[in-house]
Amino acid sequence: MGNRLSKIYTRTGDEGSTGLGDGSRVPKESLRVEAYGTVDEANSAIGLVLAIPALPQQIGRCLMEVQHDLFDLGGELCIPGHRMITATHVERLETELDGFNEALPPLKEFILPGGGPAAAACHVARTVCRRAERRCWSLARAENVGPDSLKYLNRLSDLLFVVARVLARHENGAEVIWRRTRP
Repeated sequence: MGNRLSKIYTRTGDEGSTGLGDGSRVPKESLRVEAYGTVDEANSAIGLVLAIPALPQQIGRCLMEVQHDLFDLGGELCIPGHRMITATHVERLETELDGFNEALPPLKEFILPGGGPAAAACHVARTVCRRAERRCWSLARAENVGPDSLKYLNRLSDLLFVVARVLARHENGAEVIWRRTRP
């Protein structure tokens, strides 16, 4: 295990750079920092979902595992060339996704983000995850990023969409269906 922070501020970033896990310094707005910073935002958004009372146990277990994965993914992105997310992580998400989706009715219309506090928070987490995926693809076009990490974020946003559907039913029994035409 690496060194633990005993002092939170270091003043080393006061000039607009930050340290990566390999010791190198990059601008705070670099593609790499944007990528792992947005993965951290996605993790925080999932934490908000987990903070909502009476979350179904299976969803809580799944999302807690995802939080650990996202922390690993942030570490991977913070150390150029390092790999922590594998095909096994992607396969686990696919299995979870299939399990949650199995009991849901097929979609016939688009749904709007909402349906209850947990469902709405899950939709926010989904959109932050999509942004994290875009940031990681921007980085991947310039530097080497593990392909499983990119797949993981893609599957995760799909999983969060399905979990939001499950949560909408859990909270109030209904999803918010988009109306094609409004009065």
